Amino acid sequence: MTAPSPPPGESDQAIELSLLAPAHNEQDNVERLVNEGGAALAAAVGGGVGGTPRRFEFVIVDDGSTDQTRARIAALIPGRPWLRCVAMTRTPPGRGNGQSAAFYAGVRACRGRLIATLDADLQNDPADLKAMVELMSSTGADLVQGDRSHARADNAIRKITSRIGRLFRNLILADAVRDTGCSLRVMKREVALQLPLQFKGMHRFIPITAVHLGYKVVEMPVHHRARVAGETKYGFGIWQRALPGLIDCFAVRWMSNRRRPTASAEISAAFSNGATR
Repeated sequence: MTAPSPPPGESDQAIELSLLAPAHNEQDNVERLVNEGGAALAAAVGGGVGGTPRRFEFVIVDDGSTDQTRARIAALIPGRPWLRCVAMTRTPPGRGNGQSAAFYAGVRACRGRLIATLDADLQNDPADLKAMVELMSSTGADLVQGDRSHARADNAIRKITSRIGRLFRNLILADAVRDTGCSLRVMKREVALQLPLQFKGMHRFIPITAVHLGYKVVEMPVHHRARVAGETKYGFGIWQRALPGLIDCFAVRWMSNRRRPTASAEISAAFSNGATR
């Protein structure tokens, strides 16, 4: 998929922080999401929600919605120069391509030096972004990962599958991140562009993939809210969560073991002549 071109007259250099949210059938959450996201971005980087100077943007990726999600986002764009909508184009009938694919497309549409992500279902609180950006600056981290584990009130099955998942992730990948399933995170653009999110399920391995790539990852407790509209996109049974997650762990380890450094530097003729002995 080709990344969407920036709107005419917009400068990438003006964007400090991009907020990215994949959305599939979230029509009843869109307006509140946009309002909260805009206020949180303004608080995190300044500039005001009117965007003068405009130092942020909010990119919502419509991943094959069959309701009014896309239309409602489009209706909110006038008067909000910082709001953009990217539509996935090759989605199965009635379904989306999934969160990983939507993140992949959205990352390439974002223009910020920093890219933040969150779910469109309002369970993540955009107000946490300011503290996350500040923590990134104070710690020198490349990625700040949200941790909802202290605030969740999951049922017994979900708690069991989460514990099983964390155990196997740690054993297979040495992944000690407590809440890798939390979509609320902030990362440097260079980190986001290297994530292999074109593969299904890879959004659940963003923190450990960043670690494997040599980046510094820190965690921060964040708020968690109950869904108030729409329906969850994920199953809760053991077979629906634990087994696919285990298979994905081995896939990530396979990729990590075969990944090779790609950094390079051009050598000038003067350097070459002086260094040859």
